[in-house]
Amino acid sequence: MLLADEVRSNYERIRGEVGEAVSIVAATKYVTVEDMAALVEAGVEVVGENRAQDLAAKHVAYGDAFRWHFIGHLQSRKATIVNRTCELVHSLSSESAAKRLEIPALVEVNLSGEETKSGVPETELDALIEAYPRVRGLMTMPPETDDPEASRPYFSRLRELAAERGLAELSMGTSQDYRVAVEEGATLIRVGSVLYGS
Repeated sequence: MLLADEVRSNYERIRGEVGEAVSIVAATKYVTVEDMAALVEAGVEVVGENRAQDLAAKHVAYGDAFRWHFIGHLQSRKATIVNRTCELVHSLSSESAAKRLEIPALVEVNLSGEETKSGVPETELDALIEAYPRVRGLMTMPPETDDPEASRPYFSRLRELAAERGLAELSMGTSQDYRVAVEEGATLIRVGSVLYGS
């Protein structure tokens, strides 16, 4: 069970570290509908959900309490739910999803080349941006690591790709490496465990 006081304390600490210009997106993949109440009480403003069906259930219960982002793999058949509930998608990675999407999006770029990760390779980035006029920026997920510095080259490259295309938003950095992401220009960080504590 999440404790609102603990979440608030962690949220305020992270806010102090990253500054007001960076949006803190609370990743709610492992947060139950009941525990969302603790996020409301803690003053969390933006939540990011990974699964469309969980997004729908949580939005029914807490629709106006948060600004909603979708941060998981976006399947085209789930775009309707996302259009209805979210202000931003972090994970656009296919033209089929782009055809059904109606809200601003970030293109997920797979910079590590890991087959288990979603996202387009750099070589397909421009085609997807061209296919979807509401692209506002880019997102990436570096390989999992115990060393936050190992993520820096991926964040730096994403920043370069965005700058070359005149895109302002950068969703990068999770609980493992958000401080490095902010140093490299993140405008949105997606945090879970560091926010919720033990």
